[in-house]
Amino acid sequence: MVYFNLYFLKRRARKWWPYLAILLLLIIGYYEGVFHQFSSSSVLDSVDDQSRSTMKEVFALQRQVRLLRSVLKSYSIPEREYSDVLLPTIYVITPTYARPVQKAELTRLKTVFLHVPALHWIVVEDASQNSQLVSNFLKSSGLTYTHLHQPTPDEWKLKDSDPNWRKPRGVLQRNAGIKWLRRKFMQESNPRGVVYFADDDNTYSIELFQEMRHTQTVSVWPVGLVGDVMVERPQVSVHPKGEGHQVTGWLTGWKPNRPFATDMAGFAVNLALLLKKSKAEFSLSSQRGFLESDFLGNLVKLNNLEPKAELCTMVYVWHTRTEKANMKHEERLRRAGKPTDEGIEV
Repeated sequence: MVYFNLYFLKRRARKWWPYLAILLLLIIGYYEGVFHQFSSSSVLDSVDDQSRSTMKEVFALQRQVRLLRSVLKSYSIPEREYSDVLLPTIYVITPTYARPVQKAELTRLKTVFLHVPALHWIVVEDASQNSQLVSNFLKSSGLTYTHLHQPTPDEWKLKDSDPNWRKPRGVLQRNAGIKWLRRKFMQESNPRGVVYFADDDNTYSIELFQEMRHTQTVSVWPVGLVGDVMVERPQVSVHPKGEGHQVTGWLTGWKPNRPFATDMAGFAVNLALLLKKSKAEFSLSSQRGFLESDFLGNLVKLNNLEPKAELCTMVYVWHTRTEKANMKHEERLRRAGKPTDEGIEV
């Protein structure tokens, strides 16, 4: 039997609660397996002394489980965190910028992310400093997060009259997220995790994150409502050597012969692979439509891609984009000294 000193645990729980959590999972697994073996009344009637001794140990372990849970709870460690310590973390990098719909966009993402275990949200503002609005939002989000900022030079910013494709967007912000990951894991040779670039104007399903969780290289899937078609998707065929399936090309409406004709929302990268490839980052000088191709070209070849979402036949992310808010009357009221958002955060 293993006994724990409650005083010792309380003093050290903050430092090594992940180890307690792993032990907790092992104890629960052992307890559930053994208890199931002796759960029926017919079995209980026929158990020998050795089995009865085992059952006593099970009940003692159950008490230890309750003890561990109480220690973790006393330090306000959410159960979601210690129940998912064995899962690879998904690091979601989201560029964002100030605009009337910004908080609404981030709220939509938060609502989904709260249902995804072992997720770390890296939000990077296109600004010279972190805004109070986003800071307050993240503090109350209930998510594990990192809040960064990285301004885009004026010459690389879109003007109001420019189409979305005129200049690459979110480039420096995504790179800031990658640099943060490189600093965080600089001492680790093979960290476990997945990196996903989630723009704040898309729509994501929970299933998408289940698909990408165990990415070994770069995983890919379809993206709905993008590129002036219903769906852009990888084309998948049986591997010539009979070893599963592989991506052979892309079904898109615009330049399907691009090396990686995918949208930013259509792939995730293994964390260790990204950190090993020091040249893997996004470039402001990428040709229009080749931002993703240039990035992925520094990581993998086409036959290294992992087709997800039932061999790329399911859509779990949509390039929806929120309609730009019409502020005509707001501007009129502000000129009259009557802003509608005075004293309230929208």
